[in-house]
Amino acid sequence: MKHRGRHRRRRRGRALRAALAGTALALTAAATMISASQADVADNPGALKPLTRSTETAPLRLTEHPVPRASLDRLSEGMGRPVGVESVLADTDGALRAARACPAEDRRRLPVEPAATRAYCWDAADTGGLRPGAVTASGDAHDAGRRGTHRVILSGWSPGTTDGPARVAFVDADDPGDLRYAWALLAVPVDGGRDYRGLASDVSGMVRYQDKLLVTAGRGDGSALYVYDLDRVQRATVSRPEVGRVPGGWSAAGARFVLPAVASYRPAGADFPHPAGLSLDRGTTPAGLVAHDSVTGDDDRPTRLWRYAFSIDPARSGLLATDPSGLAEPLAVYETKLTDVHGVLAHGPAWYLGRTVGAPDQHGTLWRQDTDGSLPVRCGADGTHRCWSGQTASMSHVPETGEVWSQSGRMLFVLPLTSIDRALG
Repeated sequence: MKHRGRHRRRRRGRALRAALAGTALALTAAATMISASQADVADNPGALKPLTRSTETAPLRLTEHPVPRASLDRLSEGMGRPVGVESVLADTDGALRAARACPAEDRRRLPVEPAATRAYCWDAADTGGLRPGAVTASGDAHDAGRRGTHRVILSGWSPGTTDGPARVAFVDADDPGDLRYAWALLAVPVDGGRDYRGLASDVSGMVRYQDKLLVTAGRGDGSALYVYDLDRVQRATVSRPEVGRVPGGWSAAGARFVLPAVASYRPAGADFPHPAGLSLDRGTTPAGLVAHDSVTGDDDRPTRLWRYAFSIDPARSGLLATDPSGLAEPLAVYETKLTDVHGVLAHGPAWYLGRTVGAPDQHGTLWRQDTDGSLPVRCGADGTHRCWSGQTASMSHVPETGEVWSQSGRMLFVLPLTSIDRALG
């Protein structure tokens, strides 16, 4: 009896060990399949997939909500006559440093391949407590690459650790050897234009088209996009840490200029994805506003890319095309298998997608995709994909010069679009 009990226990032990071994093998196989799948996507995400069903496109509709003209006029009456970009650039706050004078830790943010032809950095003392975001060039505003008599780069910055206001730097890029800038607070009129509040949002997407600036707004702000009129810049009248109307005048948290929103675009229905980035597509007629959502590698879904058309009505310059009810429909929607996308540029049928890989200070990848396939930028003897800047928030193309402007960390840089195409493997 004792021998039979011992044999049964041995058999049960062997069966348990076999079951555990089988489970371990199954888990290992599953992990291997997941890793292989992720590696396959990283090595070859394939072609863009068009989405055409109404159930796929309807959630991306936006409704336009103009700020009442009376509110904007009341704000101007209180703050003084609005000024334009020329006045802002005539009253700058500081200058960017050339790359050779930038700290090594900042320069490591630059792409390996293709290399930047020019690069600059912001002074850490002037951007302390702020987090860099999107960039848009005056090439977005006009084919000639100029706004008035100036080449202008707009650089968006968000509060680093608080819910404070976002701001934008107007950069005078006329002289490549001396880029100077002025700060403006992004604001939203309240109380019928008797006051304003700061835009508490990450500026992860920003596009300048004609006389308007479109900026992403966070979920907590209740909108998808805010619209600013670059001919309606207001001067702050006092320098205090507060935002809005204060005893003695109007304050912009230390900035000398204020940009009050003139409109917003809000989701027309449920399930609208917060736009993580914006860019201008001049490859369509009329020009289009391109957006993408934020999908991390842990999400079990693809990244969506979509496009709206800008209005061709001269009375609606810089605004999206809408129907009589104020509804803006997406004209084209795509899916890509790439995740962790930071920065998209649409140029003709090609879409250029920057992808974050690893930590923010590590290099990422840059892909060109269309509906036929995809190619990565490669570099080094082993042909690695990890050549692009790690945390690039946006890309802005200037048709006149063929250059692409972008920003990573405190580094602002520019390179030809043709150099990206040459680096594709």
